[in-house]
Amino acid sequence: MNAISEIDAQLEADDLVLRIDGTKPLSADAIAAVTAVCNSAEDGAGRDRVIVQVSGTPAAPWAEDLTVSLVSKWERALRRLERLPVPTLAVADGGCGGLALDALLATDYRIATGSVRLTVSAAEGTLWPGMALYRLANQSAGTAAIRRAVLFGIPIAAAEALGLHLIDEVSDDVAGSLARITERTGALSGSDLAIRRQMMFDATSTGFEEALGTHLAACDLTLRRAATEAAA
Repeated sequence: MNAISEIDAQLEADDLVLRIDGTKPLSADAIAAVTAVCNSAEDGAGRDRVIVQVSGTPAAPWAEDLTVSLVSKWERALRRLERLPVPTLAVADGGCGGLALDALLATDYRIATGSVRLTVSAAEGTLWPGMALYRLANQSAGTAAIRRAVLFGIPIAAAEALGLHLIDEVSDDVAGSLARITERTGALSGSDLAIRRQMMFDATSTGFEEALGTHLAACDLTLRRAATEAAA
């Protein structure tokens, strides 16, 4: 039984689960899935956690039909996930890139199997300048520590990701780890959790809105370049 199957076996009826497949390109369906989970988490129905299951890396070519408008909607959906009034607990298994890495970095607590490899995706041979780069730089133990992944696309193995604080634990018993952290975070919800998160976000040197504009402009440039090369 793999890590995802372990989690599925212990899910409760009212658990909110978001499954992100990093092999798939960004789509309206992916945005809708994140939005639906956020709607349910925000409705005040007593749910105490969101479980985000992530795995997979993009298969090329994956950016052919992207637009900056779609990327912007995705990034804002992730920002909403990042600010939910309940803890968001991620389970990562195997390679994690593209949408999987994006979603992983927007969660509160991250459990990984030993097979995890975090990968910054490339689009048409060019490193994708999405907001995963922003989160990697702000969340890791120093920008220098992630430069190989950001500059050259070299995967970050599970042990290294743990050392960089990009994941919180590497576990052989993912279901047990999830149960333990759920118990630990069960008392944190609503405004208290939101305030703690906001204080943490405000501690960074660059505001999200300023960074988002820069990254979207870079995404636009990448997409225009790819379109020009494809038409040549």
